[in-house]
Amino acid sequence: MKLLKPLLLAAAAAVALAPALAQNFPSKPITFVVPFAAGTATDQIARALGTAVTAEAKQPVVIDNKAGASGFIASQQVAKAAADGYTVLITTNTTHAANEHLFKKLPYDPVKDFAPITGLGKGGQIMVVQPDFPAKSVAEFVALAKKAPGKYSFGSGSSSSRMAGELLQQMAGIQLLHVPYKSNTLAVTDLLGGQIHMMITDTATGLPQVKAGKLRALGMSSAKRSPLVPEVPTIDEAGVKGYEMGFWFAAYAPAGTPPAVVQRLNELLANAARAASAKAAFYEPTGTEVFTTTPDELAKFQAAESQKWGRIVKAAGIQPE
Repeated sequence: MKLLKPLLLAAAAAVALAPALAQNFPSKPITFVVPFAAGTATDQIARALGTAVTAEAKQPVVIDNKAGASGFIASQQVAKAAADGYTVLITTNTTHAANEHLFKKLPYDPVKDFAPITGLGKGGQIMVVQPDFPAKSVAEFVALAKKAPGKYSFGSGSSSSRMAGELLQQMAGIQLLHVPYKSNTLAVTDLLGGQIHMMITDTATGLPQVKAGKLRALGMSSAKRSPLVPEVPTIDEAGVKGYEMGFWFAAYAPAGTPPAVVQRLNELLANAARAASAKAAFYEPTGTEVFTTTPDELAKFQAAESQKWGRIVKAAGIQPE
């Protein structure tokens, strides 16, 4: 009993200190860990948000790109970081909804190892081919693929991109050859070079190539057309009825981060997502929808998304690696 009393007093003191710590948070630089390479959509949103957070919090935000291994490296780093709010994972459905269904064993737990902070954005993807590719529409692409099963390839550098291609195969009744890459930017490079035939990628990566005339857009994976390319139909409109496959961004802290600090991070990141600077730097140019949540809403959203991705992986017959 004598040992228990000091422990209880210490716990009570820690609880009492938490709001005070949060009130002074941040008092030093915050690190945003990004699971993908510089130039990717996740990197772009992290940098745009970092600038806005710095402006409000008056503390620098450091961007730490830990690309590779499907986000394993970055996720592990944040999961093992000090639970003080100064290390934040800026990530996507790849690490927190898809990976658990694509791999037999993860070196991190997407639920137990993290404290959800807020959603950050939602977006659709764009189906692109080379300008001289014989198919000028989604319907023509499907017709070509049906005539020659396995002849045409699609590349992907993220789970969102891969699952978009897998879902297209399922719903259109076609067979394509999947070529994996470490990032969507690398896949686009090979598409430009003619090494692969098609990919469905995030607009931040694919749209600049379309605008430059280096790639042709066949369709949007979202439920509605993008205001950035209103002339491009959705894949659903183009003939694959019911097709929809988007992606999302969210922020997580290490599990055990004090709730008051998580709430302060939620405020900072939600404000950053709505800031004019972030909209101009990332959201508007890429057609990404601002998507902010409470920590609890993000946890529920993540759980629902994990179930959805699991169904797609199972239907595609993908065996976990």
